[in-house]
Parts: sequence; structure tokens; C-alpha cells
Amino acid sequence: MTSDSSKPDDATEPARLLSGIACPEDVQALESPQLLELAEEIREKLISTLARTGGHLGPNLGVVELTIALHRVFNTPKDKFVMDVSHQGYVHKMLTGRAPQIGSIRQYEGLNGFLLRTESEHDCYGAGHAGTALSAALGMAAGRDLKGGDEHVIAVAGDAAFTCGPTLEALNNIASTAKRFIVVLNDNEWSIDKNVGAIAKYFNALRTNKAYSGVREKAADFVEWIGGQGVRRLAHKIEQSAKNLLFPNVLFEKFGVRYFGPIDGHNLPLLVKTFEYLKGQDEPVILHIITEKGRGYKPALDKPGKFHGLGPYNVADGSTSAGSSPTYSEVFGRTVTDFAKEDEKIVAVTAAMPGGTKLEIFKDEIPERYFDVGIAEEHAALFACGLASEGLKPFLSIYSTFMQRAYDMIIHDMALQKLPVRLCMDRSGLSGDDGPTHHGLFDIGYLRHVPNVVHMQPADEDEFADMLWTMSHYDDGPIAVRYPRGAGVGAKLKDNPELLEIGKGELVQDGHDVALIGLGFLFELAVEAKEKLEAEGHSVALVNPRFIKPLDEELILDVARRCKVICTFEDHVLKHGFGAAIIELLHDNGIDTTVERVGWPDEFIEHGKVDILRKKHGITSDASVEKVLRHLPRKAATV
Repeated sequence: MTSDSSKPDDATEPARLLSGIACPEDVQALESPQLLELAEEIREKLISTLARTGGHLGPNLGVVELTIALHRVFNTPKDKFVMDVSHQGYVHKMLTGRAPQIGSIRQYEGLNGFLLRTESEHDCYGAGHAGTALSAALGMAAGRDLKGGDEHVIAVAGDAAFTCGPTLEALNNIASTAKRFIVVLNDNEWSIDKNVGAIAKYFNALRTNKAYSGVREKAADFVEWIGGQGVRRLAHKIEQSAKNLLFPNVLFEKFGVRYFGPIDGHNLPLLVKTFEYLKGQDEPVILHIITEKGRGYKPALDKPGKFHGLGPYNVADGSTSAGSSPTYSEVFGRTVTDFAKEDEKIVAVTAAMPGGTKLEIFKDEIPERYFDVGIAEEHAALFACGLASEGLKPFLSIYSTFMQRAYDMIIHDMALQKLPVRLCMDRSGLSGDDGPTHHGLFDIGYLRHVPNVVHMQPADEDEFADMLWTMSHYDDGPIAVRYPRGAGVGAKLKDNPELLEIGKGELVQDGHDVALIGLGFLFELAVEAKEKLEAEGHSVALVNPRFIKPLDEELILDVARRCKVICTFEDHVLKHGFGAAIIELLHDNGIDTTVERVGWPDEFIEHGKVDILRKKHGITSDASVEKVLRHLPRKAATV
């Protein structure tokens, strides 16, 4: 993708067409050949821009032609595009007036990395979790029909979304709910990692069957040649007969949804003509398109998992800078795999996230005890319950924000039956650039009131390994550990991990004026606050609680009785969080020691760099010191 200096100036100017796109009407005003040029400009812009900002490169390179075709044929905001997942919405943003701001994607106060209703009238629905598009779009279509509207509703869902329970539940209701409804199945064989399961195999069979493909192509040619509606229906019947012969249980048409495809999702003229045809259908239809994740950029094609979502990279070869310390996810993957080599009862379960959770290490070294169930968190939780009931030791690794989907299973199946499933809650706490859909700020609140659940958070990587070791030896019910995205403090792991006593915290330093209780990753802030308070002449107790539930009540009550004020630190919302548990404990024991809390407010936190957001919302050592000093007498600073 290099410019030719021999071309006229306007041809060498970057994004010549893209710079003129301020709204979808500008896409519709282009000549047909210009659409292909626009597609190339968009790809170049994505590759060069995301190299600086990071983001979801692969998915968006794969939907360039699809998004252009949608905006060529339909008219947002009247017509509705619901994307599953909406991280593939960067191109949509660029075609709806936000191309000049694309360099701010996922940056603080910049464009969100997902569709966002408050960002643009063209974003009719925002979603950061898979499996939502069909249900939400179907609701919009039903609402349109009730109001007598004529707008079109198009759900764009990746093939991995069809492993989600909500997607299948929506399919079950489409035929009986909506008169006109278009589903685009964007089939690229990937979610974040390679798709798994029977649905993925079924789509592969549709893609690769040569006999079906041949009949389909002849039918498409016939439609193109004649162009009449009656012949279009005849062509569909020809295709339908061949399809039923080869695939007697075609999934979608058994649900009452008329199926078209698969077609080349990068053939822009064909996409436009197909959408123009589907636009006139008065029944629910599904269009199956085949796309390449990362199309147009070789590093992304070669490593689609890596380029699903990543930080800044080198455009020339796609290389990224390695961190100085292993991430918590890497510590998890390596440690659990090593434990499993010594304990044949340990098994690993993930929901389509072997790369993100680093269970790919387990997969590579112990594949027979590794299970990827696809984007199906509820099933993953129940599946792990079944494994536990057979005496195995399942480590279920799911992001904190996605574990919310399995909440009923945690209560009804794990906790009620005291099944020892090991819940490994990756990305707990702020997830920075990903924004509110991915921040893991609610898991303390949704777990700490559930009976029979143990919940922990380590202060560093070595303590994390101790907690994983403890989990592998705990058989009295579900046990969870929450840990953040990214690297820790660089603590070296012991050769032999320590078995922790359940519910036992650590008094790191004693004191009698103020007690600082720093949970997990924010223990570092408590240490910083301790040094600043000591510089003011105050005696400071420092506590690493380790356990969220059960609390070390003896330790906490002891420091509360001796200190004038307690300050808690947590990477979690304050409502029903760790600090709230401390307040409840003191109240129940008749102790009126003042408790100040440092944590996230009762609102959805925006996207941005973690340090920026912490400063904005008062998650700093300086803010904690200011809160504490209000309750302490002034003392002479120590020299």
C-alpha cells in the first residue's frame, strides 16, 4: 500500500475519498468504482492509525466492504445496524462522520472502541459482549411493526456469536416476531480465537462443500443475468433444492428464516446488489457472507488472534513490544499448567478465550484436559460443575465482566451444591481502553453475598501463585480469585507455592493512628499512602487482606479497635464492594471507627488509560491521604 509519486497530487493525497465522507449520503453519492478505492483508503487508515493507538484491527479489516455496502444501500440513522460484537464498528464510525476522530479511538475522551448510543445517532445499539445483536435487533423490528414504521433493521453477527445461548434463543423467535428482518452472518471462522464446536463445523461444511457451492454460483449467475423478481425466486428455489439435498437439516431455515449464501464478503458489487435485493423482501432473511479477519494486512492474516485487539504495533511487520514483566494472565496460564502436570485431576475450561486468559499454554501442553466451549459462559459454568461433581478440579477462566453471564449458575449450581469450581476472574478491576463494557468492577459485589463462596485477590504475582495452589487444594465449594489485566509488580515466584489459610489476611506493619487496607493490585497505593502519612508523623498499620470472603475478622477488628480511622483501597465500585464489607463488619461488632474508602464511584466508568482515570476519580494515594487526614489531629512531620 504505497503511493505512486508519478500520479497526480490528488491521487497521492492520503484518504482522498475518505476525507470527503461526512455522512452515509456521501457514500451513496460516490460512483460505483470509487467504492473499491474507498475500501482501500479505509484499510490504509485503519492500519496506520491503530499502529499508534492500538485497537481491534483484524475484525475491522474484515468488514470494510460489508460496512460500505450497508451504508450504500440503507440509510442510518433511520435504518438500524446492530453489530455483534460492536468492536467491528470502526468502519461504521468512519462512514458516519467520525473519520477525522478515528485517531482518538479508545483514547481518553476520544471515540469509544465499541458502538455507543451517546456517541452518535448512527449507533442505535452498543454492545461489548457477544450474542446480543439478534435479540436486540429483533426487538427493534417488533417495535417498528407495532408502530407501523418502514425502517430496516439489520443485525450483523459474527459466526462465533451463534455459539451463544441468546443468539439461538433469538433465532427461535424470529419467524413468529418480525415481518421484515435481515441478519448478516459474518463468517470468518474466528471470534478472538479460532471458533470451536458443532456450529463452527456446520458453517465450515457450508463454506467448503464444492457441489453446493457450484449450484449456488450458477443460481447467482442466473439471477444476475435476468434480474427479474420471479426468476430471483426461481433461482432461490434451485439453490434451495440443492441445499436441502446436500444439507437436509439446514439450521436457519428450520427456524423459519430464509437463507442466502454463502457469498464472498469482500465482493463489494455483489454485496451491494444482494442487499438491494434483500431490502425488498417481506420476510426474515439471513445472508451468510465469508470474510477474512485481517484482510489487507499480512501480519493480521497470519496471526488473527493477536490482531483481534492489541496495543500499538510496528506497521512494517506487525511486531509489538514485550512487557518487562509477565502479565497476571501469563502467570495464571503457566502456573496452572505446571500444577496440572503434577495433578491429573486438574482440568482447564475457557469460553473462547485461550489467548486472552493464556490457557493456550495449558492447551498446548495438556490438550486432553483442556476445554474451550466457545462464547458460552453459562454452559462453561455448568460444564465445570459437572466436571467438579466427578471429582475433577476445574479451573474456569473467564473475564470478570463476562462471568456476569454465569451468575445464576454460580448461585444455583456451584454454591448451592458446594461444587468446588475454581473461578479465575481475569481482567478484574479497570480494563482501561476497552471501556465500561469490559471493566471488571462488579464481581466483589455479585459474589460476596453468595453463601459457600470463597473470594480472594493477590497483592502480587507470587501471592497469586499461592492462591492458585490453595484453590487446587480446596474442595469445600466454589473458590474465586480476581486479578487485573496486564503486568504486576514484578514479584518473583517462589519455587514452592504456599498453601494459604482460608480467610487469613496479613498484617504487614502495625500502627495505632490509621489502618490502611489495600486489596490486591491497589495494595501499592496503600504503601504509598503509608509513607506519606508517616511523613506527617502518624503511626500507620498496613494490611494485605488477601481474602474478600471470608474476611479476616479478627485482624480487621483488632486494628479497628486501636486506630482512629481505616482507609480501604479496591479496584472495584464502592457500592457493595470490599470497603462496604468492612463497614458492615464494624457495625455488626459495635465499633464506630471511621472508614474512608478509595474505589470507583456509582457510575459506569469511561474508557482511557488507567492512570488518567484513577486520577480523575480519586483512586490515588494523595486522595486517600487527604481523606484520612480529615480525621486525624495535626502532628509534627518526622525528619
